[in-house]
Amino acid sequence: MNPFDMLKNIQQMKDQLRSVQEELKELTATGSSGGNIVNVTINGKFEIISVRLDPLCVDPRDVTMLQDLIIAAHHDAMSKIQEAIKAKYGPLLNGMNIPGL
Repeated sequence: MNPFDMLKNIQQMKDQLRSVQEELKELTATGSSGGNIVNVTINGKFEIISVRLDPLCVDPRDVTMLQDLIIAAHHDAMSKIQEAIKAKYGPLLNGMNIPGL
């Protein structure tokens, strides 16, 4: 294989990766818990974009429950965004084993 062709392919892959990284910022998923009283929205880079709490779940006597609900909603959102990334970029990843996906 010609080394210059390899360099050209590497540059194309870098450009594709850069494009995917930009698209991941726009991809979002919302996870919920507690019957939808806690909602966490994350983007494709796994950054939390928003947290919405129903006033029903804000009980100063039970902060532990609220913490657990937030964690559960975040886990739900993570699962959904991972599935969305697999669905959208699965063919591009071509069987690569990427941690977290």
